[in-house]
Amino acid sequence: MKNVTLIATGGTIASSADKAAGAVNAGLTGEALLRSLHDPLDGISVLVENFEAAGSYALDLATIHHLCRRIDAVLSDDAVDGVVVTHGTDTMEESAFLAWLLTKTGKPVVFTGAQRHAGQPDTDGPRNIHDAICAAASAELIGVGPVILFEGDIHGARYVTKAHTSRVDTFRSIGHGKLGEVDHGKVHLYTRPAQARVALDTPKLDPDVELIGLGLGSTPRLMGLAADHGASGIVLSAFGRGNAPKGFADEVARLGAKGCVVAVASRCQEGRTRAVYGKDSGGVTLVEHGALLAGDLSAVKTRLLLSALLGAGLSGSALSEAFARYI
Repeated sequence: MKNVTLIATGGTIASSADKAAGAVNAGLTGEALLRSLHDPLDGISVLVENFEAAGSYALDLATIHHLCRRIDAVLSDDAVDGVVVTHGTDTMEESAFLAWLLTKTGKPVVFTGAQRHAGQPDTDGPRNIHDAICAAASAELIGVGPVILFEGDIHGARYVTKAHTSRVDTFRSIGHGKLGEVDHGKVHLYTRPAQARVALDTPKLDPDVELIGLGLGSTPRLMGLAADHGASGIVLSAFGRGNAPKGFADEVARLGAKGCVVAVASRCQEGRTRAVYGKDSGGVTLVEHGALLAGDLSAVKTRLLLSALLGAGLSGSALSEAFARYI
């Protein structure tokens, strides 16, 4: 008998229509979700923990830091084989990435949810939960790191993203592909992440790292505004290889002198940042003025990495070296 713990955090999977409010709201318990399954879980025992019932758009970094610590605590029990986290899809990729970054366990950690709420007759929640539990109970996922299981597909937490607002196959690992799939309860793993995962130990996640998206002709005014209001770090979702409009390099240098760290990710869905272009705010100049390039890590995940490193108290060269190890 395999033992899996289901940690319920709310989201669409735990939601139903609230006619009085004219909205869909979370509120179903993990026990109710487990009762919704259509197929038996042969040879698997499931213990439920109700963590927090909220839409994932309403979660914060402190809550997910606590969730990661709870996952490690649960899996420190030799009798527990894996964990399933039910979670809203809006920020699932971020919570799963934080679990990839922070949890120490090598046991399976599987995030799942739904795009169609529990009150709809064709809700995708029960199938996703069943598949996720089967995955969490499987030795195939030992050492793989936290994953997202959705519509039968298994995606590694580092690269997965929500690609469609409403379709049930919303999660994709663009440019990398899925790790495997679950077919009628059986796990088929086709590949394993090439990058070794080293847990980052931090007492907190710094909530004062801001994310700014760039467009044609953007100005660095938002960077200055964020820093003036207490931002400890800023992530730019920049162009191509990691380039920005005029004025951004000078602002990077100005904020760096004040202790505000700036990291530059690409808004492209594939490829890596690299200091290639010069003049004004090309990648070369941004780096010369103190910016960190985020490799192939998305901007939203770069923000989480920077939040964790700053939360660990790192600064200067120690922060730059740690940042480079994860990108």
